[in-house]
Amino acid sequence: MSPGLADALLYAAAALAEIAGCYAVWAWSRLGRSALWLLPALGCLALFAWLLTRIDSTTAGRAFAAYGGVYIAASLLWMAVVERVTPDRWDLLGALLCLAGSTVILGTHRP
Repeated sequence: MSPGLADALLYAAAALAEIAGCYAVWAWSRLGRSALWLLPALGCLALFAWLLTRIDSTTAGRAFAAYGGVYIAASLLWMAVVERVTPDRWDLLGALLCLAGSTVILGTHRP
């Protein structure tokens, strides 16, 4: 598997883990779910953090910065699929701009 594809899969998995973990906290805090929801939240958020350490980058900050665009796009996908709220054109435009920024950060060859 190419490093670019591996990183894309890691970013996607990290986004799923982070959003699932944050949503579990949201469900407990805002939707009145049981405190037991915090257990999978902790596991998901730990998995998210670990997955980001697997990204092929010489600096944590660059890996995290590039992840931001992926997180935004994945959050809108979560909103559409799980929460059944369709992103509007401004949501989609914003996500595309953020993904373009992530591509610039990751796609630039550095010495």
